[in-house]
Amino acid sequence: MSYTVNCSILLTELPLLERPAAVKAAGFDAVEFWWPFDGAVPSDAEVTAFERAITDAGVQLTGLNFAAGNMPGGDRGLASWPARSAEFRDNIDAVVGLGGSLGCTSFNALFGNRVDGESAAKQDELGVRNLAVAAAAVARIGGTVLLESVSAAPRYPLRTAADALALVSRVRAETGAENVAFLADFYHLSVNGDDVGAVIEQHAGEFGHIQIADSPGRGAPGTGTLPLAQWLSRSRALGYTGHISLECTGPAEDAFGWARDHPF
Repeated sequence: MSYTVNCSILLTELPLLERPAAVKAAGFDAVEFWWPFDGAVPSDAEVTAFERAITDAGVQLTGLNFAAGNMPGGDRGLASWPARSAEFRDNIDAVVGLGGSLGCTSFNALFGNRVDGESAAKQDELGVRNLAVAAAAVARIGGTVLLESVSAAPRYPLRTAADALALVSRVRAETGAENVAFLADFYHLSVNGDDVGAVIEQHAGEFGHIQIADSPGRGAPGTGTLPLAQWLSRSRALGYTGHISLECTGPAEDAFGWARDHPF
């Protein structure tokens, strides 16, 4: 099955390390996570426990986020945050280590909110440099750095597909990093007012990854009004061959049931 289950937002009634086994029991064989540790550099014991949760469940880790700060508190990434740039770079080796151990090659880097006292130009320049360092590191294991647009984060500068695609192009042009790609989150794009159908028509073949949830509410596909099946079908027709992430809230079985009924 081409779906991957985001275990950081689904199955939250279970402890984090029990979720991969629950995904397998539900009939899926791929998972992804936001950064699953409290700190940017986890302990050896934390890494071992996470790796065992994946391998013992018999699922494939298909995606992992770089550390993004305190997400519940409003942080949205460290790459362009001057005061935490060193933390972002320290996290890179941990991400590469997990990816290499578990065969994961897709790594989502949230760019970071605008911060007081720093110019947008300075933050963007720093973010581009840090993303290039991350791209060079994950290239050692055949990896790709993904960049996405985000909703409900007013200080996050990547709001539209055009914003994220422009950053992808800038990183490639200024640093030569070719393993940087756009993560098309259909929920975030639609909530922010993008014409998702047009984005698909123009860029589906360039998508590095797709994530889905319905709107309103970020619930399971089929609980809202977005034509997700149509969008996914068209993305496939135009050349997208990767996994489709169930990155939604609510009862996991709602998302699982929809995915079983809509194979892509």
